[in-house]
Amino acid sequence: MLLHVGGMRSALGLLAVRRACCLSRTTHNSPQTLEYKPIKKVMVANRGEIAIRVFRACTELGIRTVAVYSEQDTGQMHRQKADEAYLIGKGLPPVAAYLDIPDIIKVAKENDVDAIHPGYGFLSERSDFAQACVDAGVRFIGPSPDVVRKMGDKVEARSIAIRAGVPVVPGTDGPITCLSEAQEFSNTYGFPIIFKAAYGGGGRGMRVVKEYEELEENYQRAYSEALAAFGNGALFVEKFIERPRHIEVQILGDKYGNVIHLYERDCSIQRRHQKVVEIAPAVQLDPHLRDRLTADSVNLARQVGYENAGTVEFLVDKHGRHYFIEVNSRLQVEHTVTEQVTDVDLVHAQLRVCEGRSLPELGLKQDKIRINGFAIQCRVTTEDPARGFQPDTGRLELSIKLFKKKQK
Repeated sequence: MLLHVGGMRSALGLLAVRRACCLSRTTHNSPQTLEYKPIKKVMVANRGEIAIRVFRACTELGIRTVAVYSEQDTGQMHRQKADEAYLIGKGLPPVAAYLDIPDIIKVAKENDVDAIHPGYGFLSERSDFAQACVDAGVRFIGPSPDVVRKMGDKVEARSIAIRAGVPVVPGTDGPITCLSEAQEFSNTYGFPIIFKAAYGGGGRGMRVVKEYEELEENYQRAYSEALAAFGNGALFVEKFIERPRHIEVQILGDKYGNVIHLYERDCSIQRRHQKVVEIAPAVQLDPHLRDRLTADSVNLARQVGYENAGTVEFLVDKHGRHYFIEVNSRLQVEHTVTEQVTDVDLVHAQLRVCEGRSLPELGLKQDKIRINGFAIQCRVTTEDPARGFQPDTGRLELSIKLFKKKQK
């Protein structure tokens, strides 16, 4: 059964019948004998758009949904879209509420939640959260806690890539502990270099250094940003690749060692290391380079026994050489463009894999995955150009007026 995006809404009756048939099964019908355990209720430990996205997939598959919300999010839409909703982090600031692991697990246990989807951001790449779910007898919809830990540690992920034969950017073997180590690296490899947070991503804790005079200031800033964002200021250093293409490959694995890719996305257009435009597939990408990128992604995933959805990210230099940079062990914001061009519903696949289904059983075999057309995702950045592009808030009005004018 292929997990198609197109036609899914009109096929809910068929899915319900299919699900009813599946409920009577007690074992996986592949040659392996892992037990198939249908999911009846899913909590999304997140808010906003991604929570609603997962709720929609669950509803399509006949799975009951649970939202959690902070005191500040009482009126938010994701609370209204779920079958059940519960307050978490009482008395805490809004971000801290969604990071309150004990309270989230407590709500899940009290309300018979079978599985928790972390969404993206917040706890999605926290191995301690994945482990807390497992310890509580609640399934984590994502990779195993050990894989989340390995992929979340950028230095260990780099070492795994090297063992898998995947090319990496020249960089330190482990997190640096002082400024002098950064100075030593720059003396060996020259400038420019880049500081990166060892235990986080999303552009935070990243600082490019183009000359020696900038080294100390950027080291201190990168450390402070990483500490504030991830609770750990550890950094590692890499040679900075100038004007690269940023290409990422969507992967999907199951509990039986099967791993496939769903081709690539180009996210080279960025603002302050934050992706602004995502295109699937990448435009004018050499077919041989595409083959190398996808093969390396699958090999790396197999190296760690990767399960569920993930993204392997690469830089491609002006000579067409590619370098591994990181693995995001979660669903990404831009997963929808991949769904559009491959006609595969990634959230459906996440849920089915978590239940114990194999990719072949779901109709997800590599030779069946095809690209059809292009899809583009653009993100709105709320910045004020008159104030040096400082973050800004307010009502979005201009584009609405332009849209109404065009409609007339």
